[in-house]
Amino acid sequence: MGKVEGGAEAVIRALLDVLGKDGTLLFPALSFRDVTTDTPYFDVRKTPSCVGALPEYFRQREGTQRSLHPTHSVCGVGKRASEILSGHENDTTPCGTNSPFYKLPQYDGQILFLGCGLRPNTSMHGIEELSEPPYLYDDLLDYKMTDTDGQTFMMTIRRHNFAGWVQRYDRLEQVLNVQTGKILDADCHLVEASAMWSAAYEKLKLDPLFFVDRENQEMM
Repeated sequence: MGKVEGGAEAVIRALLDVLGKDGTLLFPALSFRDVTTDTPYFDVRKTPSCVGALPEYFRQREGTQRSLHPTHSVCGVGKRASEILSGHENDTTPCGTNSPFYKLPQYDGQILFLGCGLRPNTSMHGIEELSEPPYLYDDLLDYKMTDTDGQTFMMTIRRHNFAGWVQRYDRLEQVLNVQTGKILDADCHLVEASAMWSAAYEKLKLDPLFFVDRENQEMM
């Protein structure tokens, strides 16, 4: 996306202006690079996200809330933020039925891919969890969690794996109408969450490997 006058705050403000007072803005706050099998500790107040400068700025911005999950948390602000983000700690997988990813279609949510293409699409993991393709899951792991009040508790999560596989969520364009356009110099894609869940789930039932390639296959 490059440099923007006013920086990250200008981007956040623009998105909030588009959503209006009744809207809710969500960003992924994934932390799988820091919260690992060797360091299975998550503090909702302090653990950084690992999916770019804009989500990390949003995480630290005043008023932002964050769901409780060791590797696949989501941050949000706005009218529906609390209800969308709450309950994530009750899941036993990264993107289960209590996660914001699963809830988004129920709120007629949209997903904006801001200059990153369609491949980095964490919501697709929620759809994969419904169909359970053979590449998805790894072992269970116990995580020590710290909430906003500084209270600690344990979560046991069935982690994702993808070892030996490359995610090809850009193939959504083959099964779904994806809106495209420009925001400044960024090529952007806009997807209706409910339509994506329906189309991708039906495709995975027919072909469980449609949205992945073997690592060596992609290099050919």
